[in-house]
Amino acid sequence: MLLLLLFLFLAFNDKDLSYKLTLSPYSVKHHKRWWQILTHGFVHADYMHLGLNMYVLYSFGGFVESVLVEGYVNSSSGVAVGGFGNVGYLYYISLYMGGLLFATVPSLKKHGDNPGYLAVGASGAVSAIVFSSIILYPTGGMGLLFIPIRIPSFIFGVLYLLAEHYMSKKGGTKIAHDAHIGGAFFGVFYTVLLDFKFLTNFVDMINDWFSRIF
Repeated sequence: MLLLLLFLFLAFNDKDLSYKLTLSPYSVKHHKRWWQILTHGFVHADYMHLGLNMYVLYSFGGFVESVLVEGYVNSSSGVAVGGFGNVGYLYYISLYMGGLLFATVPSLKKHGDNPGYLAVGASGAVSAIVFSSIILYPTGGMGLLFIPIRIPSFIFGVLYLLAEHYMSKKGGTKIAHDAHIGGAFFGVFYTVLLDFKFLTNFVDMINDWFSRIF
């Protein structure tokens, strides 16, 4: 953790270092700077950008980690899910890092010949954690920061992806919406691959929610 904080401090205070660590799909494709696929996730535009990512990670990461390590029992089906023990910590780290790496795929394909496109931040990795939590607890309340309205997380997830897709097509926001989408899909598929019971539990909980509503 201390090394990570030192890394962030150096990047914030050394613009040349920050630029070298920033993801440039053009540089990756034409100059083979493959390290940027990883390092861009540890560089942020400013402290607010970093703080927002860390807040979202803190809000959802603890729950995902606890399920992967300790597990829980589905109250409606009685089926135990998760609970991989200490290896669950490795799965959690793999989820985060995999989301970070996979989130760059759309940008590399779309902007490989665009020298002006740059991206920083851990949003793709954080998106993987958030959507993993949606698979694990689809009927939990979820909403936007500072807005008190909460909706079931599986509905929020669908609306979020639609909004990100729209904003990605529209452009002009200086936000890597395609990275958010890539990270989200990785979070879903990785979580299901860890244990298919996560998917059956997901379906059971949604069915229970609809039966209560209707």
